[in-house]
Amino acid sequence: MVKIKYNGAKIAGIVTVVPEHKRRIDDEVHLYGNDPKQIARIKNVIGLNERYVSDVDTTTADLCQEAAIILLKGLNVNIQDIDGMILVTQTPDYYSQPFTAACLHAKLGLSKDCLAYDVNLGCSGFVYGQWLAHMMVSSGTCKNVLLLVGDTTSKICHPRDRAVAPLFGDAGTATLIQRSQQENPTFFTLHTDGTGFHNIIVPAGGCRMPRSSETSIEVEYDDGNVRTKEHLYMNGGEVFNFTMRELPPAMKEIFEFSGKTIEQIDYVVFHQANKYIITNIARRLNLPMDKAPAETTGRYGNLSSASIPATICDVLSNEVSSSSKELVLAGFGVGFSWATCAVKLDSIFCPEVQLYKGNDK
Repeated sequence: MVKIKYNGAKIAGIVTVVPEHKRRIDDEVHLYGNDPKQIARIKNVIGLNERYVSDVDTTTADLCQEAAIILLKGLNVNIQDIDGMILVTQTPDYYSQPFTAACLHAKLGLSKDCLAYDVNLGCSGFVYGQWLAHMMVSSGTCKNVLLLVGDTTSKICHPRDRAVAPLFGDAGTATLIQRSQQENPTFFTLHTDGTGFHNIIVPAGGCRMPRSSETSIEVEYDDGNVRTKEHLYMNGGEVFNFTMRELPPAMKEIFEFSGKTIEQIDYVVFHQANKYIITNIARRLNLPMDKAPAETTGRYGNLSSASIPATICDVLSNEVSSSSKELVLAGFGVGFSWATCAVKLDSIFCPEVQLYKGNDK
């Protein structure tokens, strides 16, 4: 277990960008045997409704690039003042080389004195990315760190796999972490249980199982879902069990470590896996649902690593833009990994979720 407090760093702004193409679960009733009752249950209990997915030419890097441009313009920050950039994604532009942060470094016109690197993390990635950015700023390594977090998970879902296809949306986000003259303590806890790695996985495409004619064969499984070994597989039951086992104690841990109580926290922003998971965690913590936003999945889908910043932009934009709010952030999923953060957002630049307008790729 890792527990650490950082001082002297602050979040200055958050921007979320999603693709323009919208898909609705009502248009995918064929995946559920054309049963309107099952669709209604999915909407009410799981919280799925619609999501935004990228076209074939738009990548995570494109969405993050546009988010970064909006963020830096909104904050009136000179691009040459950015001295650190982190990209957190599991859907990079290229399979192995080069690292996508280098591509974004060039497209954004960052200085040669700006460090840049990729982090391969999914649902816990925003909190892990915040930990890295706060560490870089608090240590004096950097003054302005651009944290880009996003995924285009729809690209790796088989359209006939109802366990994942109707769930995942796409988004790119940009967050600026700056050096602060105030102490501004931020608290983190980080965890991993790699024994669960096989429960959310794309089996083929890497060095362990290279792509071949066999890995591209479509298979219909006993549950009726269809996919190849080159598509995302998720064991929903095991993911739910992992979350219910690990998140409640992790939440108690961050409250105790930060010295905060539920009453002192304005909002707890969970990774938006789905409404059912969030309501179950909140119930076990006796956390009022008005402090635990759960609507973003219904509007944008499960956005993987981008879901926490997207929820802040979607639900809390007005509040964090105009006042000071105490938040706890909690990411969990792929790996299995999970991480929490207690942070203050004080009148930051945070517009509502933006639609992708396109840029020069």
